[in-house]
Amino acid sequence: MAGSIVSCNKNSYKADGGTHNPKVDMTTYDYLKSKPQFSSLVHLIDRAGLKETVNGDITFFACTNYSVDEFVRARYYRRAIELHDENIIYTLDSLPLQEVKDSLKMYMFYGDLGRDKLTVEGKYYQNLLGPIPNASFYINLRRTQDYGSYIDHVDYIRFTKVIGTRDETEPDQTTIPAKDKDMGYDCQTTGIITNTGTIHVLSNFHRLFFNTEPLP
Repeated sequence: MAGSIVSCNKNSYKADGGTHNPKVDMTTYDYLKSKPQFSSLVHLIDRAGLKETVNGDITFFACTNYSVDEFVRARYYRRAIELHDENIIYTLDSLPLQEVKDSLKMYMFYGDLGRDKLTVEGKYYQNLLGPIPNASFYINLRRTQDYGSYIDHVDYIRFTKVIGTRDETEPDQTTIPAKDKDMGYDCQTTGIITNTGTIHVLSNFHRLFFNTEPLP
């Protein structure tokens, strides 16, 4: 499945708990650049000057065009409201460069965080961005028995931005304000092993930088 991603809509390819042929004879950057569905992400990597970082010995949680473009739409809408002008042009190049450079690093983790390194219990991992006030990142295997009698279970790699403490540790999760709720997303394709690192592809339901601003 690692070599068969062909589209960016929400149903174009599904999480499968792994990859059919995980090894690709390319760098991480070249692999992403070879796949049209990552063109927006590659544009941001180039703009931020992070090609060398992406090609380091890291695990990269990659976002598809759908995730990136939804973020740009949200930022366009915010700016249009600020300027009282819905006809403004807002593109990938309109995003503040330092924000792009810093925020992309939240998806990058030193070393190999392949499936065999992760557990159902999970743990916190420090990304290349470094400490963020009141936020941290938790990675685990989300186990499901949704497939009934076909297989015993499937473990999805899950990437979560934790606000404050993990929601699961709170005695009454219904009292957690919306702005303080954790944001976790499964990976739809995992364990793409390049010549330089590892790629996990996040669900298209994830919006870049965990953005939650309204859309037009």
